[in-house]
Amino acid sequence: MRITVPTAAAEVERGSRGFWPLRDLPVVFWLLGVVVVSLAHTSVPAPRWLMIHLLVLGAAGHSILVWSRYFADTLVRLPPTPRRVQSRRLLLFNLGVPLVATGVPGSLWWLVVVGAVGIAVAVGWHVVGLVRGLRTGFASRFSSTVWFYIAAGALLLVGVTLGTVLAADPGEPLHTRVQLAHIAVNLLGWIGLTVLGTVVTLGPTMLRTRIVEGAEKRARQALPVLLAGIALVVTAAWADVVLLVPAGLLVYVVGASLVTWPLVRAARSKPPTSFPAWSLLAGMAWLLGLLSALVVMMSWQVSHAGSWLDIGESTERLTPYLAAGFVAQVLLGATSYLIAVVMGGGPAAVRATNRDLDAGGALRVSLTNLGLLVCVLPVPSLVRVVSSVLVLAALASFVPILVRASRRRRTTPSEPREAGPRPPGQTTGLAVVGLALVMAAVAFGGSLDPAGLRAAPTSAADGVTATGHTTVVTVEAKDMRFTPSRIRVPVGDRLVITVENTDRTDVHDLVLETGHDTGRLAPGESAVLDAGVIGRNLDGWCSVVGHRQMGMVLAIEAVGARPAAAAPSTTPEASAPTVGAHTGHEMVTGEPAHDTVIPDPALPPVEPGRVHHRTFTITEQVMEVAPGVTQQMWTYNGSSPGPTLHGRVGDTFVIQLVNHGTLGHSIDFHAGQRAPDEVMVTIPPGKSLTYRFTAHRAGIWLYHCSSAPMSAHIANGLFGAVVIDPPDLPAVDRSFVLVQSEHYYGPQSGPVDMDKLLAEKPDAVVFNGYRNAYDHAPLRVKVGERVRIWLLDAGPDRPLSFHVVGAQFDRTWMEGDWLLGSARGPSRTGGSQALALAAAQGGFVEMVFDEPGRYPLVNHVMVDAERGAHGVIEVTP
Repeated sequence: MRITVPTAAAEVERGSRGFWPLRDLPVVFWLLGVVVVSLAHTSVPAPRWLMIHLLVLGAAGHSILVWSRYFADTLVRLPPTPRRVQSRRLLLFNLGVPLVATGVPGSLWWLVVVGAVGIAVAVGWHVVGLVRGLRTGFASRFSSTVWFYIAAGALLLVGVTLGTVLAADPGEPLHTRVQLAHIAVNLLGWIGLTVLGTVVTLGPTMLRTRIVEGAEKRARQALPVLLAGIALVVTAAWADVVLLVPAGLLVYVVGASLVTWPLVRAARSKPPTSFPAWSLLAGMAWLLGLLSALVVMMSWQVSHAGSWLDIGESTERLTPYLAAGFVAQVLLGATSYLIAVVMGGGPAAVRATNRDLDAGGALRVSLTNLGLLVCVLPVPSLVRVVSSVLVLAALASFVPILVRASRRRRTTPSEPREAGPRPPGQTTGLAVVGLALVMAAVAFGGSLDPAGLRAAPTSAADGVTATGHTTVVTVEAKDMRFTPSRIRVPVGDRLVITVENTDRTDVHDLVLETGHDTGRLAPGESAVLDAGVIGRNLDGWCSVVGHRQMGMVLAIEAVGARPAAAAPSTTPEASAPTVGAHTGHEMVTGEPAHDTVIPDPALPPVEPGRVHHRTFTITEQVMEVAPGVTQQMWTYNGSSPGPTLHGRVGDTFVIQLVNHGTLGHSIDFHAGQRAPDEVMVTIPPGKSLTYRFTAHRAGIWLYHCSSAPMSAHIANGLFGAVVIDPPDLPAVDRSFVLVQSEHYYGPQSGPVDMDKLLAEKPDAVVFNGYRNAYDHAPLRVKVGERVRIWLLDAGPDRPLSFHVVGAQFDRTWMEGDWLLGSARGPSRTGGSQALALAAAQGGFVEMVFDEPGRYPLVNHVMVDAERGAHGVIEVTP
């Protein structure tokens, strides 16, 4: 039997034909919103959450309300739904979504509740209409599809409730359990059940073939299986039984396979030839593939005593790929096919519009799926970034293609163009172009990794005669050590080393003094290094910043080599640069470069709400850190120090940490109490984690990278401040934040010099990341204003004795309590000349200036003031 949706659609009211703003425009706006957030993700709060929800809740949710009603009316021959009724439902839904999308990132829980109620009412209204329709409609062999829609809508009501609970941030581990249930009922229920119920009829129609015999029976059998899988996952979260999560997902995969197997058979008998069919089939493949991967990952975690946080990490890691690979591709494929139906105009016009919407189909599908596949694999961060840009471009191209097709239909409605099939060669050619673009993206992203830029290796033969024998050795890189750390090789033998990185989190490599190297190895990776013929002793080391200094070195001993007493030493100590020997790094005077921005020292205001969502992206930036001196800094959100967070006692911070660097990194917030092995873990390049903490105590707290060697990660820029106001803190006229840190300059545009760092000989001591920053851009206040300066010593080593020349402090506060004065007022007779802080300590000082002038602010450890911990407060009348 052939079910042809465009033919059956003739039974729907005539009013559904043509342009209908509330039906046709919202999905375009939601997709454009996804693109905008993707491009501006560094300046948008909670961008990952926002992109997923604009796509899944906004674009896909709207489409489900439109097309599930359309198919229900068609399959059970219901009376046409009045346009005004459907318009009200769609309006209510599309008003609720932006309220939720604004309330969650803005920590406005009441706004989330209002939006959730609007969404729930719209979907509940939709479900009630479907149930009534089944009672009054004609019996149909495909009535089970409508039950898929009813179950999906009912599950969304549960998902909306869970989402509202999540927005209130219930804390860990409850947050992870509720989040998992939320994802299950929304992504697998609301979206998954709707798609699986629809492909029974829509899939063969898009392939232009008959429905496989028994497909509708399989769908009826699959629905209770799918619901049982979702119920198991939700029960696991509710009852705190982590073992049930992979079991529930496995049951769901079995149910989804029951539905999709007839579609696979149909595709084998009539292979897809158009973008809608390719996109639909690819989306179904991503659904089954990713859910199967989750079953395997979670089963392994459960068998190794995995916690809810482990399960949550796996879910968060693959959810974006489910959204892009499954939801986006099914949405665009189905919309590309169905939009021609509602435009009407007869069979020839429908075929012509379908051809317009099929433009570049093979290229778009190949770019999307190959790009996503690269992103899923353990590739360098820059490769993943470039590939994700291609995926975004391929998916976003649907919008201009849709606009172009709509315009062509409006300009030539009476002369539809006949549309024949595309030549097979053209389709194959476009797919090959997509493959070539993805390969170019991988090559381009890989070329941007500075670790790959090595000098040509030299020979270690030292004039000896080759024996023709090869010594093969396997070396393990783990825990900042090479094992074995010494290799004995007969003189004249060729040496081949297999290096295996068995660390769980850290990136390593092996570099020999000859220049031979393995390249950077992510955890679990290995590489073969051919050192050539060995005629002398060699040293090797890991070139990742700080690893060599922590003892990650390898000695190659040439057995039988000539004495090398007269040869220049190549030990790390001898080859290490002399302190101060780098040319061009003396403390130069002068002005900052024209494009250098001195950090604004003003304390940012407290954000509204009690739950604050932020994304911290780790990047490697070459920036000026003193006039004439550039260094490669590791940064949170492109600056060092990273962003200053400001809140109140009791506020909760939800930080999405994304590693776009080339090394493993982490974060440790002193402002919250969390188990280090849960959230302070090193994440490899390209990965992310969510760090939640509640600030129960006031202070200015350090956050920093806690990956080894910690001194290098802090000295190279990965630190910042969290200011939590004491409950009784009085208001002042001006508030500033100064964070002291140290610079140990490596070569121009290079990273920290570990030898200087270990010797505790900084080139500069600075406030807010730039030498003499506030000599160049003074702090500006007025006579009589009360000024509060929050101070934090980020270290990693040097102390801070903060003093303002010509001023006295009448109120000081340090490490959680008042030292001088109180919340009731400043000291009447006592004063303070300096606030002394050790590394990782903080506090604030207050003062009032009686006279205009320029007041130097300094670290009164004077050698450090002369190294750059110096600035000016400019006081005007």
